[in-house]
Amino acid sequence: MARILVRDDDLVVRLSWRERAAAHRGTVRVPLTTVRRVTVEPDWWRALRGVALHGVWIPGVLSAGTRGHAGGQDFVALRPAGPVVCVELRSTAPFDFLAVSVPGDAQAAAEGLRRSAPDIDASTAWRQPLPVAEETETSWRELDMYRKR
Repeated sequence: MARILVRDDDLVVRLSWRERAAAHRGTVRVPLTTVRRVTVEPDWWRALRGVALHGVWIPGVLSAGTRGHAGGQDFVALRPAGPVVCVELRSTAPFDFLAVSVPGDAQAAAEGLRRSAPDIDASTAWRQPLPVAEETETSWRELDMYRKR
């Protein structure tokens, strides 16, 4: 099972050998300064966003790899048992979002990351919604007009 660690000034996601093989990549490393928000998602499947790009997706068993969406790319290493540590990253990071199933207490792992990251956004304990490219204020008005016809 993957582990989230803080090494020097980096957040490191260390994958098990099976997860490395499934995700087609080794360790994921991002600077701590790019960490924007850390939350815990109680339902592992809610952490999945977008469509699978690279990796292995076995429903109910393992989701490991890169996922793409209108806002960019996410990296996930998820198992269906237990909560998931979700890390939102700033635009300078290689990914927009990391979702990792960790062994043990996910809340404690998330709290440790919050203490280590220098500039966490603590305005809300919830993840921010995924941006949708075609969603604008005028598109909502157009949709309302279409529904009234």
